[in-house]
Amino acid sequence: MAATDERLREPEKEPRIKRSATRSLSRLWPYVRPVRARFLTAAGVAAVASCMGLVIPLVLKWLVDGPVADREPGGVWLGGALLLGLGVAEAGLFGVRRWLVARPLAFVEASMRADLYRHLQRLPVSFHDRWASGQLLSRATTDLMLLRMFLAFPLTFLVVNGVTVLVGFAILLAQQWTLGLVLLLPAIPLIVLCSVFETRYAVVTRTVQDQTGDLTTVVEEGVLGIRIVKGFGRHRSQARAFRALTGRVRSTELHKAGLLATIWALIMTLPELAIGAALVLGTVQVADGDLSAGTLVAFLSTALTLRWPVESLGFLLAMSQDAATATDRFFEVMDEPTAEQSTAERPTAERSTAPQRSTSRNGTPRTTPQDGLRFEGLEFRYADAPPDAPPVLAGIDLHIRSGETMALVGATGSGKTTLTALVPRLHEPTRGRITLDGRDITTLPRDELRELVAVAFEEPTLFSATAGENVLMGAAGAAEADLVRALQVAQADFVHALPQGADTQVGEQGLSLSGGQRQRLALARAVVGQPRFLVLDDPLSALDVHTEALVEAALRQVLATTTALVVAHRPSTVLLADRVALLSGGRIAAVGTHHQLLGDSAEYRSLMSGIEREEAR
Repeated sequence: MAATDERLREPEKEPRIKRSATRSLSRLWPYVRPVRARFLTAAGVAAVASCMGLVIPLVLKWLVDGPVADREPGGVWLGGALLLGLGVAEAGLFGVRRWLVARPLAFVEASMRADLYRHLQRLPVSFHDRWASGQLLSRATTDLMLLRMFLAFPLTFLVVNGVTVLVGFAILLAQQWTLGLVLLLPAIPLIVLCSVFETRYAVVTRTVQDQTGDLTTVVEEGVLGIRIVKGFGRHRSQARAFRALTGRVRSTELHKAGLLATIWALIMTLPELAIGAALVLGTVQVADGDLSAGTLVAFLSTALTLRWPVESLGFLLAMSQDAATATDRFFEVMDEPTAEQSTAERPTAERSTAPQRSTSRNGTPRTTPQDGLRFEGLEFRYADAPPDAPPVLAGIDLHIRSGETMALVGATGSGKTTLTALVPRLHEPTRGRITLDGRDITTLPRDELRELVAVAFEEPTLFSATAGENVLMGAAGAAEADLVRALQVAQADFVHALPQGADTQVGEQGLSLSGGQRQRLALARAVVGQPRFLVLDDPLSALDVHTEALVEAALRQVLATTTALVVAHRPSTVLLADRVALLSGGRIAAVGTHHQLLGDSAEYRSLMSGIEREEAR
């Protein structure tokens, strides 16, 4: 909790403003292109509807200078009916516009969200280590909502209002060019103001959206860690930290609202002053007989009609800038290279000449050398590590023969979990290579690699699905019989006693189960596909001694038919292995049987004796 509080007190980061709003929003084109016909049609309909409003002042001019001046009731009724028809037609066309864009908007948002989720699944683990989950969630929800709102309204009406203003001023200049020039006077200051506003508003918008992502992260952590919060009585400090972050978001939002209020006030004031000046000048011209009353009424009505397109410029620009920032945030994730893109293809390793016939999960035969799992000159350091920091793993040379089980033992922080994560390519080695039956894992398609290698981690992760679905995630196309066998191996028969058996929902993160139950389900997930290689990171740490013995007995049968690397912290787990590798300071310090290392390695004896003393307590 202290770490959470400290993170909340970190200074705000400088927003990353990369490009103009126009350039940012142009990146949406690939998603809009499939539905461009409906969008263009909707924009055209809206432009016609908006320009139809400019016809109304012309009808008013005809009414005032004609039927009203000549006192013709029939003409007045005709003019009124014409005005009513124009109003109904305008409203109907705007309704058609809304109908036209509804389906494309849903399509674009769904496509972007699906692409984002698909890309997140393909990004390397190192990316997820750097990024807070709340930032990713806000991009998939809030940012995409802003983009949908932009496509629904500002995108269309920036075009529609621009067309309306151009047509409107053409009519004004045609009616009385001197008064039209008066209304054009605020154009230059408005352009300057909008440019300054966009620059300042972009910074504040980015800050707000980043802070919202941080807020989402805190809420998510508070919900997932509710047991810790309650267990340590930290709800008040968490609430204070949350209020502090909320206060920062509120302050930034108020600053953002202040900028919008200022620009909107200026945008509304300047056209109003121009209309007022035109009214005074026009009244003088009517009094002098240089202008008809109908023309003045039509001119002012047209000017008032154009007031909304001009005054809406402020919040349309604001919404566009919100969308541009959301687009930047979306493509920040989409531009991250996937695991395949970030790893250069390496030449295929030379294969052993001793073939072994095996069968893949889909039943097709395949031929592989009997070489097992090899680590050759392996070195690894994290991408964000300081340049002068020593590598986590250095000079790892280790051979696990085909069908052999190797236990990996070492002190805390020696690099055991990191080494196991390299086998399924959750991380990429900095130097050296790993081979499976003589094949460099970087030359294997990831689907094939994940079919060959199954993993179970010390901290099991379960999904909001049924117990059976969580287990069957370990093998595509696994049958009910495979599920039953895997549950037996992992001694997870408790599943059958759940309210709906294997169809029981285990809840988010599997928190409705005990730690040992979650770990057994994770182990069942690892063995359900009968993988060629098995990597287990201390899979029995949360089990009691009795259950551990039962799992080990069943696990021996699985290990007899696979090549396995097992991180072990207990002597009982070490005894499952044919040989033991001692990892010390990121290097393999010794390899041998359990009894050989007890006699030859003082460090190994110290580790085992310490573990045995802890278990005896």
